Amino acid sequence: MRKAALALGCSLVLAGPAYVRTARAEDAPVDPASIHFATAPPEGKTAEVDTTLPAPPPEAPPPRPRRKGVVLESTIGSLAFAGQFRHVAPPSFWLHAQLGYEIWRWLMVFGESELAMTDTSEAQDAAHQVTLPLFAFGGGLRGTVHLTERVALFLQGDVGTMEAIVSRGTLANLGYAGAEGFNPYLGGRLGAEWYMVDRHLAVTAQLGGREAEGFALSRPGQRGGGDTPLMADAALGLRYTF
Repeated sequence: MRKAALALGCSLVLAGPAYVRTARAEDAPVDPASIHFATAPPEGKTAEVDTTLPAPPPEAPPPRPRRKGVVLESTIGSLAFAGQFRHVAPPSFWLHAQLGYEIWRWLMVFGESELAMTDTSEAQDAAHQVTLPLFAFGGGLRGTVHLTERVALFLQGDVGTMEAIVSRGTLANLGYAGAEGFNPYLGGRLGAEWYMVDRHLAVTAQLGGREAEGFALSRPGQRGGGDTPLMADAALGLRYTF
């Protein structure tokens, strides 16, 4: 029994310094330079590249080219009267639409229709004034010059017919009997187009003018005699190429 106790005491005496040295080593500060992560390549070797992933494209693909085709255009603006008819009706709200086909990129043939809304408030008091819806349709040609890929200017000419949708005699009493039925007009329009990133869509701004024979003063003795029945319009709109 004494021999076993003596052996146990000797083993504790011999193991004590080793345990103290181990504990001091664990509590000592760690040198960051001595840390090596598992993902770092060994010294003298380069990291391996995973070639299983697809490589990114060298550059973005070019945009698809714009093409000619069927063109639908719709604009909204104002129609004003420069002849003697300006003493009858104030400038009106104006809607215009046209459908065309680009024979070439620079030339389009089209058909058009339009609707304006005004009244006789310049010539009659509030108790007698009449609302004047104006309707027209026609067609023409448009030539376009592309300054850049996204900016273009155009000039168009058109012919058609126009009337005021009113009861018979409403405008005849004011000297404009010709406006109560369809009569020809001859006009033109100048505008600019800005093409969107979408190759089908463009924004347009335009100015136009015409001579509308039906809106000429039909009684020369009224308001100073002869008349040149001119109209002018200004509008913003959108066009879509199918």
